[in-house]
Amino acid sequence: MKTVDAKTLRGWIEDTQELALLDAREDGEFGAEHLFWAVPCGMSRRETRARALLPRRDTRICVTDDGRGVARQLAAWLEGIGCTDVSVLDGGTKAWAAAGYVVFSGMNVPSKAFGEWVEHHYGTESVDAPELDAWIKSGKNMVVLDSRTQEEFNRMSIPTGISVPGGELVYRIGDLAPDPDTLVVVNCAGRTRSIMGAESLRRAGIPNKVVALRNGTMGWDLAGLTCEHGKTDRFAPGTPKTADLALRRATAFAHETGVRTITPAQLAQFEADPNRTLYVLDVRDPPEYRAGHRAGSVNAPGGQLVQATDTWVGVRGARIVLLCDTGARSRMSAAWLRLMGHTDVFVADGALQGGTARPAAPELSAAVSSIDVAGLAAALSDTAVVDLSRSVDFRDGHIPGALWGVRSRLAPLQTRLQAAKHVVIASPDGEAARLAVPEVRALAGKTPQVLAGGTAAWKAAGHPLEKNRLIPADEDCIDFYLRPYDRNSGVEEAMNAYLSWEIDLVHEIERDGTVRFGAAH
Repeated sequence: MKTVDAKTLRGWIEDTQELALLDAREDGEFGAEHLFWAVPCGMSRRETRARALLPRRDTRICVTDDGRGVARQLAAWLEGIGCTDVSVLDGGTKAWAAAGYVVFSGMNVPSKAFGEWVEHHYGTESVDAPELDAWIKSGKNMVVLDSRTQEEFNRMSIPTGISVPGGELVYRIGDLAPDPDTLVVVNCAGRTRSIMGAESLRRAGIPNKVVALRNGTMGWDLAGLTCEHGKTDRFAPGTPKTADLALRRATAFAHETGVRTITPAQLAQFEADPNRTLYVLDVRDPPEYRAGHRAGSVNAPGGQLVQATDTWVGVRGARIVLLCDTGARSRMSAAWLRLMGHTDVFVADGALQGGTARPAAPELSAAVSSIDVAGLAAALSDTAVVDLSRSVDFRDGHIPGALWGVRSRLAPLQTRLQAAKHVVIASPDGEAARLAVPEVRALAGKTPQVLAGGTAAWKAAGHPLEKNRLIPADEDCIDFYLRPYDRNSGVEEAMNAYLSWEIDLVHEIERDGTVRFGAAH
């Protein structure tokens, strides 16, 4: 197996060739320390993540970890699925730091650092929580727009706020705030999507005054104010009345940043090119994507794409093509990706239909057998249920008595699995459970069954879910980088630390020396 030292990898990061820098650890471990441009690809989710991040198997890949050997495991697996140019960073993050290079903590760091750069570069205006609270109470002419996902908004929101995920803001603002005297306030949970949402509206040139809520819902909590929970207020679906105006505004920003447009025929040529990695991303709202989309495209809602680009794009130097129906949302997202440093970003107008298929789905064990919800309910007392949900989702609700586990770390469950009469593997929709059958069989000494439809099917059938925020404990959540409000203790301290971390990123990227925002040409 090929290895590279830190100096060689640094050169690869700075050259113009394609590079996928994958970290083989689980998300919680990755979030503790990693290279700036590394993308999490933990062993427990390798089948789905690696295939999504690596559309082309012969791209240059470097795998890293913290020096304990898991990178070699992922590298061997990648070679086993046909990747032809795989190397391992010798010594991992420890060797990188020892060479004098900067190590970062957190998740989606390139996007969050970019958000801080945007605020500094454009002078994005913001408002503190107490002042916004006073405005709300006074009945000020304004709208509060939450730029997070609908799910996050439902969990907690600012009073009077409505859910308008970031990629929808420029597209829908003409309908949401037709009066130019209406103040527009954009918030998220922390900083990035507040800044990016507010600055998107400012870059689009809307006549309204626009401000970001400084530090988002965390700042609201830290100010002693109360968030609302369970709200469902959302933008009106469908094409907005002001869609043509949104397109004109987005086109101006896209032109300013050098975004190129291509035809469906040119996109087809890109799809047929075996020598370049291509990501075809549909930036529309998820319900629109589900209603119909181009074959081979992946849904990456615009605001979330910009704030978590490494979720969808794993290869530096790849081609990125964005799609939507009217062109406004794709142009806004493409403009920001250009400023983030992605040079080959295109908008394909009129290309929602047609296309080619994505790579084949992950292979599944031929020996998989399943059990339906009724069968599990009847046998539950004699069954060990292994739940592979994210730790934070397991806390929120799981099949009564289920054992939580990370697929790459199931050994601690061995005694209980061997003692049970039956073993069933569950996951949110059942797919991750199917992939884990070989590992569980080896530990249990018996063939496990997979819960058909996963825990979602269990819940849909009306069976109870057990909740316990203490299991797993914070320190055991290696699969997920806990946000401050996911923690069981020290929440306020964690919020302050998180906000300070975000603010300091703009200085850390200067130390790193490989980050050149705003320099895409």
